Amino acid sequence: MSEHQIKEAIETLKETGVRITPQRHAILEYLIQSMSHPTADEIYKALEGKFPNMSVATVYNNLRVFREVGLVKELTYGDASSRFDFVTTSHYHVICENCGKIVDFHYPGLDEVEQLASHVTGFKVSHHRMEIYGTCPDCNKEVH
Repeated sequence: MSEHQIKEAIETLKETGVRITPQRHAILEYLIQSMSHPTADEIYKALEGKFPNMSVATVYNNLRVFREVGLVKELTYGDASSRFDFVTTSHYHVICENCGKIVDFHYPGLDEVEQLASHVTGFKVSHHRMEIYGTCPDCNKEVH
């Protein structure tokens, strides 16, 4: 886990006037360590032993704060629970249609897609999100 990423994230929070509570630190640390793009409930369950008086609402509120300062992206997929991703470099997601696992996929940014979309439609493009769907290796083993 990157101690450097945590320090930078905490600096970002301090610069925006956000107090660093032990819960905030733990949620941030969990997000940075976790490669599974956890839901708020998963974060809550992982930390409830360490913080018995912390509520799910506390987790949601902190994730909202992190999202607002640009540390976390909220990934929404239809009606399923939102998943949260600590923002690092640009990356895309490969999603298992069977178990819902999400894996980061690094690929040179597709900035030209944004430029083309802007040119063709006249939109002022702010960002894009690409998702790739399939079946993960674990689920593939179960089938065969």
